[in-house]
Amino acid sequence: MTDSTDKALPAPKSKFRLDGLDLFRGLALFAMATYHLAWDLELFGYLDPGTANHGWLKIYARSIAASFLFVAGASLALAYSAGLRPRAYIKRLVTIVAAAALITIATIFATPDAFIFFGILHAIAAASVIGLLFLRLPGLVALLAGVACLILPQLYGNEVFNTIWLYWVGLSTIPPRANDYVPLLPWLGPFLIGLGCAQLALRYGLVARLARYRAGNNLMTRVLRLSSRHSLAFYLLHQPVLIALVWSFAQLAPAQTPDPLPRFISKCEASCARDNDANFCTRFCGCVTDELLSRSMFDGFVAGTITPDTDSRVNVIAEQCTAKALP
Repeated sequence: MTDSTDKALPAPKSKFRLDGLDLFRGLALFAMATYHLAWDLELFGYLDPGTANHGWLKIYARSIAASFLFVAGASLALAYSAGLRPRAYIKRLVTIVAAAALITIATIFATPDAFIFFGILHAIAAASVIGLLFLRLPGLVALLAGVACLILPQLYGNEVFNTIWLYWVGLSTIPPRANDYVPLLPWLGPFLIGLGCAQLALRYGLVARLARYRAGNNLMTRVLRLSSRHSLAFYLLHQPVLIALVWSFAQLAPAQTPDPLPRFISKCEASCARDNDANFCTRFCGCVTDELLSRSMFDGFVAGTITPDTDSRVNVIAEQCTAKALP
């Protein structure tokens, strides 16, 4: 239909904006910043190696990622509840893809051995495309699909996915080295669950009721709303700012140089634990440490002057210690 001037009528816009969802997204952003601060402190030697990737911090990081994807799925359903607006959707998607590409390029130079090839932004971009398939389906379908995405990687994996070109799927048997790895499975799950919850809330009128409520307007809520509405800029800028702050602090009060022996064992066990149980890793890393010390190779190995490529004894030690560490 057209108006009297023969101009196309604008596409309908969603009338819902949930203040609570904005505040929740803002809290998730600041939670992410606190986790990355721990990562930066580890990078500069203030925390033991592996601290940010184990224990409660690992659970903390995964809960933050799940929160972001849940909100992204819910936001997709709410934003286009009155109909898809292709121009707005494509503009948003291109922005996210460009930001994800920027992260990949930057980390290739900064951390080439663990660059981010499929992180949270990559996952949100891919999920936003897949989510289109569920916008006109019942919310229960999206919920069930989301649960299936969470379960499938726990039940199935295949070596065919152990390649840089397929790691993004999430069904590999060996996890890749990356500073931020958020594969489609299982992380499409929280996105579809968020989308399904929003669809059900729309269907039963819960969103319309929630949209009438607004939290207070104090300094904290204003900061959270501002951060939420500029979430991509926050994501791209917060880590360079944190690294600059930690680096500046390190110039004034550098971290004490620790004994390399416990650091080496801790790092070895952290790396080993990605694919093996804790008992095996304890035995294996203890054996490797003893062998390196007995052969006067430890200092050179830690310094990087002795590597598997330059000294065949390293591979021999690894094979011997693997055999000894097996039950």
